[in-house]
Amino acid sequence: MSFLGLGGSPNVSSQAKIQAAEAELDMVTGMFNQLVDICHKKCIGTSYNASDLDKNESLCVDRCVAKYFDTNLKVGDSMQKVGQNGAFGVNR
Repeated sequence: MSFLGLGGSPNVSSQAKIQAAEAELDMVTGMFNQLVDICHKKCIGTSYNASDLDKNESLCVDRCVAKYFDTNLKVGDSMQKVGQNGAFGVNR
């Protein structure tokens, strides 16, 4: 997938390119917000005693982000394989 969907075929209208870019931006923003939500809840306590993350919080966030992206890649690859095999058939 090209960044912002702009690397597609030249026959695609500029309106379609804009819509594809907006959809991709929405998807990336949603994933980022979900990542922040999940890792914040998991790694950062509810009482803020310092302005910076402590060592344990920092390590937790680092691992959480790495696991999130690793899982996201694995799920994406799996879904792509399923789609290529035609398992997402339309029910009629």
